[in-house]
Amino acid sequence: MKVELTKDVQKRMMMCLIKAKRQEIGGILMAEQVKPGEFRVVEFSLDDSTGSATHFVRSPEHHHAALTDFFARTDKNYSRYNYLGEWHSHPNYGTYPSTTDILSMHELLDEERNISFAILLIVKRGWWRKLLCSATLFRQGEEPSNIQVLMGS
Repeated sequence: MKVELTKDVQKRMMMCLIKAKRQEIGGILMAEQVKPGEFRVVEFSLDDSTGSATHFVRSPEHHHAALTDFFARTDKNYSRYNYLGEWHSHPNYGTYPSTTDILSMHELLDEERNISFAILLIVKRGWWRKLLCSATLFRQGEEPSNIQVLMGS
């Protein structure tokens, strides 16, 4: 599986990280399926109020309006445009999922949304305004696995 972050998404995400400074922020990822197993992130929501310097708490209610608006703008074409997963920043740590992140994603799949898979994207600012990130694929009943992130144009 591959996930592409367009230059526009990268730029908007970087601006959010700059504004948040050392506070963790996050939201949901909305994507276009380019072909089977390949997705292009075209939109993301932002919750910049529930995080701290060391922890981000997901708030599904906070992102419901963003997802509803996204589906309206894409004519509810769920087979092409849909929810892809979650994202949050680790401004003070590496871009790998913590134990809490892994447990939260399993809960999301198994209990909260009852979906077959979701991506967790973790981002942070690097030198020279470079966006550093990692993506992890979570599937019901399987171990998490790293996936390729394409930094698109």
